[in-house]
Amino acid sequence: MEHNSTFPIKQSELDMLRDEATSYIKSIQWEQGERARNKDKDAQDESILLYLSRAKGNGGTELTSVSKTILELKKRLLPESVALPVHLNSTLYAVQEGIGMGLWIRDSYYDASGLSSLIENKSALDSNGKREYESKMLTATAFMLFSIAYKILHDLKPKASDDLSVMKQKFAGIPEVSFLTPLKGISCSLFYYDKYLGHPEIIKTDKDVVDFTVVYFEALISEIQLRKSTLEYTETIVDRAYKLENSDFAIDGWSNTFEGTAKSVEFNKIQFEQIVGNRDAKHFARRLTERMLSYDFEAKKNPFQELGGFMPVFMGYGIPGTGKSMLIAAIATRLKAHCDNLDIPFLFHPMPDTLISTFQGGSAEKMVEWMKPLQDPTKLIFAPIDDAENNLQERTAQGVSAGVKEVIGVFLRYTEGAYAVNYGNSSIGLFTNLPEMLDKAVISRVQGRFKIDGARTEHDFLDQDYIWWRKLQDTMPDFINMNDPEGYKYLADQGLAKSMGEILNAVEKPTEERVYDTFDKVEKLHQSEDHMFYATLYKEIQKIFPFFSSRDVRNIQSAISLRLTDFDLEKDWFENPDKYFKKDYATKFNMLQELMKANMKGLNFSDIRRQEVIRYLDNVATIADTDFKRKVDARVNQLNIETEAREQFGKRD
Repeated sequence: MEHNSTFPIKQSELDMLRDEATSYIKSIQWEQGERARNKDKDAQDESILLYLSRAKGNGGTELTSVSKTILELKKRLLPESVALPVHLNSTLYAVQEGIGMGLWIRDSYYDASGLSSLIENKSALDSNGKREYESKMLTATAFMLFSIAYKILHDLKPKASDDLSVMKQKFAGIPEVSFLTPLKGISCSLFYYDKYLGHPEIIKTDKDVVDFTVVYFEALISEIQLRKSTLEYTETIVDRAYKLENSDFAIDGWSNTFEGTAKSVEFNKIQFEQIVGNRDAKHFARRLTERMLSYDFEAKKNPFQELGGFMPVFMGYGIPGTGKSMLIAAIATRLKAHCDNLDIPFLFHPMPDTLISTFQGGSAEKMVEWMKPLQDPTKLIFAPIDDAENNLQERTAQGVSAGVKEVIGVFLRYTEGAYAVNYGNSSIGLFTNLPEMLDKAVISRVQGRFKIDGARTEHDFLDQDYIWWRKLQDTMPDFINMNDPEGYKYLADQGLAKSMGEILNAVEKPTEERVYDTFDKVEKLHQSEDHMFYATLYKEIQKIFPFFSSRDVRNIQSAISLRLTDFDLEKDWFENPDKYFKKDYATKFNMLQELMKANMKGLNFSDIRRQEVIRYLDNVATIADTDFKRKVDARVNQLNIETEAREQFGKRD
């Protein structure tokens, strides 16, 4: 069998297992283990665990029926309803389908691992054979339970509430998980699932049934993940994937793409004032948040998109240690605070570190899984890719894995092209120390870019120290026996700039040598107020950097459009959302146009164009050069070390 293959799961084969799946939902029996029965002794949540452990006081076998419990819930919650309400119905269906999927996986593992033939010859097995049989039975059960839970999450996660924290607090864990045999595995997990459903504190509404089911089966997956390292004979699990026909559902070993996808990931709360320097980056981040918040949920579009001021993909780059992770957290903090205030659902959706898969097609599938939620028009989505050079590395470089190529392929397809849907409610941010290592096609998708350069001035360094020693001063006021600077109030420079012009007004000429020379050359031929100036400049730049293309020119144009929309939203609008945020799309669009016109009065088109072209070309040159420079520096360093070593060696002789 070839390594890393994908096997189809046929719907017709699943249909044949439906009766068996239904029988488990109708009735299972389970005898609680000693430990589970006595678990309430040290339980933090007395009532629920006690209730679970007293499920049958004498420890005998008990019959339970999930379908019966759900019917009782219907009577309790919605006595008037004739049909089974939609949430209860979809839960019951998802659990049944999940069990069917698990049974298919069980049978598939039986055959692939050779467990089927061990079962046939069970009576003739020697002690080694018996041990192998038991060991494979544990693995089969664990993988079956994993697949059941995974399929249920796949079907119910989109229907569950975004915030499951209240339900998670009610949930007191699964008292025991059995891997002994598939029958025992299903019986045990359904037994406790059923007990929870029957507890009056857990289920208050029909929507709670969906939410609880997601919480329960997430917990089951976590239990399996904790114990999977003890399982043997897993090679036929990890070296293949199974894909359900006509569906986006796939099982790839033990990997769980639901960790952190459709629900917001936790992040540390950070304010912009706590970040030193980085004026450009902070300004950009603030504009990004204001623009995303202008998205209109009714019209499913963003007025800033029409004005040319929205960036579905942007990039922040700079040397290590300048605050990329802090900036990601600060953008998320600001967005979350405003979203809470305006009652808007917010999804913080960072790319997981475990995206690149070793098996063929796996990375693409995970990447699609990650990018899919970005097309959800019902929430604002911030999707940062930290250390973007790891997953989006230049494809032509030596030794780049097939996984990286797959990820880039999906990224390009979803950011531009037939699949690309952008309502103006989601933004992907690439953050990297090594922009020159990013794939050229990926970089060309970037519509906004900014430097993350950390502390740059004396005041920046002063403030960076101040943020550190201030904590000591709070606890021991007299301990800091040093003088404050004259004429500077701490953190005064760390506020946000009014506009990009404030940050850029110093940029008159390019800083990069070749761009500077080209600029000079073209200025001798044309006035920089002439349109011809830029046409000639671009042609000359192309001679130096052959990869400079129409796409770059489009990016420059969108950078200029961004500058034209570089105005603050009125403070008043945030305090009284009815004045702007809650208005209909057309009204918002007109209000923004007025602001834009007022803002443009102080601006000069040819100045802005010049600044943005310089900024972009410097950027292109820096990125193009850095890779070469790094190699040269490393070589120079090596030669210096050798020279120094020779000299020292000579002295010793």
